[in-house]
Amino acid sequence: MSSPSNNIAVNAPTAGRALVTPRQLTLVLVVALALAWGFLPEFTVSVLSNIGLYALVAAGLVMLTGVGGMTSFGQAAFVGMGAYATAWICTSPTAAAWLGGAVGPALLPWAVLLLALWALHNLLDSREGRAIRALKGGRLMAESMGVDTARHRIKLFVLAALLAAVSGWLYAHLQRFVNPSPFNLNIGIELLFMAVVGGAGHLWGAVLGATLITLLKEKLQDVLPALLGTSGNFEVIVFGLLMLFVLQRFADGLWPTLARLTSRWVRNDARKEIPTASKAAPAQLAQRTLPATGELLLQASDVSKRFGGLVANNAISMTLKAGEIHALIGPNGAGKSTFFNMISGVDDPTSGEVRLSGQSMTTKPSRAFAALGLGRTFQHVRLLGQRSVVENVALGAHLRAKRGWLAAMLRLDRAEEAALMAEARRQIERCGLGAHADTPAASLSLGQQRVVEIARALAGQPSVLLLDEPAAGLRHLEKRALSVLLSQLRAEGLGILVVEHDMEFVMNLADRITVLEFGTVIATGTPAEVQANPRVLEAYLGGADDELLEDAR
Repeated sequence: MSSPSNNIAVNAPTAGRALVTPRQLTLVLVVALALAWGFLPEFTVSVLSNIGLYALVAAGLVMLTGVGGMTSFGQAAFVGMGAYATAWICTSPTAAAWLGGAVGPALLPWAVLLLALWALHNLLDSREGRAIRALKGGRLMAESMGVDTARHRIKLFVLAALLAAVSGWLYAHLQRFVNPSPFNLNIGIELLFMAVVGGAGHLWGAVLGATLITLLKEKLQDVLPALLGTSGNFEVIVFGLLMLFVLQRFADGLWPTLARLTSRWVRNDARKEIPTASKAAPAQLAQRTLPATGELLLQASDVSKRFGGLVANNAISMTLKAGEIHALIGPNGAGKSTFFNMISGVDDPTSGEVRLSGQSMTTKPSRAFAALGLGRTFQHVRLLGQRSVVENVALGAHLRAKRGWLAAMLRLDRAEEAALMAEARRQIERCGLGAHADTPAASLSLGQQRVVEIARALAGQPSVLLLDEPAAGLRHLEKRALSVLLSQLRAEGLGILVVEHDMEFVMNLADRITVLEFGTVIATGTPAEVQANPRVLEAYLGGADDELLEDAR
């Protein structure tokens, strides 16, 4: 693993410069804004207040769109709901004084915004935050780790709507007047534009986007009528052209570019944000008692899958016991992936039954399989590429912790988070990737990414481990290390099902082998029995490739 001294070479170009952390820089800017607020002109104060209101809505859109992968053009409607609800409540006879100016100074939007950004940052830096990040392009993977993605999407939508409503509440009190024009569809598109321009995946991008768009809008309202007259809505054209320019030149928004330009002065030590045992006493994660060797863990009985008239799997029966490695092999198109998806909860069988730990899993989602102790990897690697290896692996332990959104926002989950990170690092070390724990997963080789998936599955402490082509992309020594690891897991009592094309790897590792051809089982037995089966030699390898099995003997 890397030590603090390793960072000296990385930061060498900045030697002699006064570096600050993002937290320190934020604190300085907040204090400066608070001190200068009372000396600013009234118009400037009004513009800054509007920026704070817009940024609050844009922050919700960053969470909803940039992080969660859901697009909304209707956030302005939630702003309007908050504004009108406030106006209606405050104009009642018992609360009429409120809307008259007794509630909050113009600085209040920024106070609420900073509090919201703090809470959202804490949320993203947590177990629930990793689940939220997995919603964008990784829902299948997240469900297999035990995440209820539908519930998280609803909660994320409600969170964004709540932030917009709070912005509307503040707007009503600051303006002391409410009408429908600030809440139409065009404003909704403009709010989304703020999030995209600033950086849809970055919370502070919401502030940057709101600042730039608000200031540009104020300037264009003066410049465009003088240049082009007042007969047309030229702001829409200008904003449209600006959107095209930003999407072409800054696909991730302006915030990443700004962060890169200021990296010489701002030290971004992401690892310090990750809680460790030294900062908080780790909580005890949920533990699973592994079954006794030989106990039946997974059973598929006459499982079939049809897609219209195509029979992908035809009455396949297979068992997996604790303390054994069972290999599933077959040529391309044999139906291995379809069967793999059915026994992991991704697809439901057309007929037949899958039982896990004695329970029927018919129609149950993949997160229910994960809750009963099934961990898996994927044929096509599914990782959060921009997140570190340790964060990816920690996602696998999602069901072993319980703290929710509110606890994460208030940083009441630090002990549990420390335990999750400690477990993730332990599994990374176990799989031989300790030196890459804090490296973005996308920067690793394909073979290393497959090992990360195995570590992620092990973090959930499974009793059943399904591996889809785990040796693909690994070099000889890496395959040997993987074989040793799987043998160790077998000795600990795990039941392991491996789908693999590497015959030498399979024959030297598996206790039993099931061979598929055209969706049908053509052989089951020990490696020696399978290698001697004439139907396997003829149908699976086509006779011409018999040497592959001979070499594996």
